[in-house]
Amino acid sequence: MAAASCLLTEDQFLCSICLDVFTDPVGTPCGHNYCKSCITRHWDINVPCQCPMCKEVFYTRPELRVNIFISEMVSQFRQLAEQEPKRSSSELQSARSEDVSCDVCTGTKLKALKSCLMCLASYCETHLEPHLTVSGLKRHQLIDPVENLEDRFCKKHKKPLELFCKDDQTCVCTLCAVLGHKTHDVVTLTEAHKGKKAELGKTEAEIQQMIQKRRMKIHELKHSVNLSNKDADREKAAGVKIFTWLRQMMEIVQKEVTETVEEKQRTTKEQAEGLITELEMEISELTKRSAEMEQLSHSADDLDFLQTFLSLKTALPTKDWTKVSISPPLYEGTVRMAMDKFEDYLDECEGQMDEVINELSEAELKKVQQYAADVILDPDTAHPRLILSDDGKQVRCGWMRRTVRDNPERFSYHHNVLGLQSFSTGRFYCEVQVKEKTTWDLGVARESIDRKGKGPLSPQQGYWAIGLKNGEYIAHDDDPDELSVGDLEKVGVFVDYEEGLVSFYDVDDGDLIYSFTDCSFTEKLYPFFSPGGINSNPLIITPVSQ
Repeated sequence: MAAASCLLTEDQFLCSICLDVFTDPVGTPCGHNYCKSCITRHWDINVPCQCPMCKEVFYTRPELRVNIFISEMVSQFRQLAEQEPKRSSSELQSARSEDVSCDVCTGTKLKALKSCLMCLASYCETHLEPHLTVSGLKRHQLIDPVENLEDRFCKKHKKPLELFCKDDQTCVCTLCAVLGHKTHDVVTLTEAHKGKKAELGKTEAEIQQMIQKRRMKIHELKHSVNLSNKDADREKAAGVKIFTWLRQMMEIVQKEVTETVEEKQRTTKEQAEGLITELEMEISELTKRSAEMEQLSHSADDLDFLQTFLSLKTALPTKDWTKVSISPPLYEGTVRMAMDKFEDYLDECEGQMDEVINELSEAELKKVQQYAADVILDPDTAHPRLILSDDGKQVRCGWMRRTVRDNPERFSYHHNVLGLQSFSTGRFYCEVQVKEKTTWDLGVARESIDRKGKGPLSPQQGYWAIGLKNGEYIAHDDDPDELSVGDLEKVGVFVDYEEGLVSFYDVDDGDLIYSFTDCSFTEKLYPFFSPGGINSNPLIITPVSQ
């Protein structure tokens, strides 16, 4: 056990919330340990429950039980820590004194036994003897050996620094205390040492907390990098899969185009070569007959001439070549038909591609859901006709204007309401039920929007929102876009402040509906809701369940 105990360090038994040794250590489902009281108070304040170390969210509060093994280990560590001998200040001083040499020794210098504040020198046992025997030297003040003795004397009055001025935070001699620090709070070095030692302990504790917080931040950053790597690998794998399919299909279609063109080219060539061969045969036959006729023209036998001429005449080729031709094949439609076939291939693979895209969309939605925020409606911003639920999670439009104070934050024309919390950094996400509503708008708005005017919902006016009006879903961009989506029942709103991104998701299908990109956020952003005109169905901010 003794051999194993040397491996135990205090860092292994520190709660990352209180930064002290565990008391009733409990473990979270993600594997991290905390004091039971610390994690309980943390979850009482923060909803939903989240691990402070790895940020994993638990939508059902975990049941916490004390880890008996860790509890016993902590108990053993406390016992070992109490048994460990602690070095006194005198022992520490002795350890430092071992490094001080005698100033009188020549050659090999011996270790000093004492230092004299009057002589400003350190002496070994032999050279210290005069200070112990000579009457004049006996009055000198001896201390444990230290280096740089001149630093212990006042440079102005050449007297030892024996006092501490609290006002100027400096060590002074007795003359300084009387002359230059007469009205100051001056105490002995011993008293100042005691006070500073307590301050040192407090500072050291603060440093340890800073160290622990930075260790936790390192862990958080490493965890973020790991998540980023996993997301990147998944995205790259999906890209390779989809574009490999596309490349294979393009290669097949390209091969078919090439084969079709080459087949037409080959057919034309074969037809031409057949006709050329036939023409060459006829040319050969005509050349032969021309030679025979040339020879016949020299015949003097009338009978032979006539008989031979008639036979040569009747044997001439009779094919009419003037109407024989080969038209070049039409290649122009080949590529177009190939593209039609490529589209057919895409249609055949659409199911597989949709499956991959759906997997990516679901993964993306799960990722942004990790930034879920507990959004509550702010009644001080609600238009007088809007009716909010007691828990601040629902809003609908009523028939009558309520009698409310017309403060600067309240909307007076548009039937709008903002969330109570603002966001000026990081990422946040919320989900809103829009089921069976005929008109609505939602998104985010900057703090300085005109809450009294009739301006449009556009980024230029400080709104990044989508909505439903007259049966059409619309993205309220500077140039409004009509959205091609099915009936929406629940919409997710995600904002990445630093990235300048506002995205909207169909929670039920996991599809991305629309994104505002390259936004320049310079103010606080508030979740924005508008239930439209009179409609019995409210907009409902719902809990996020992955």
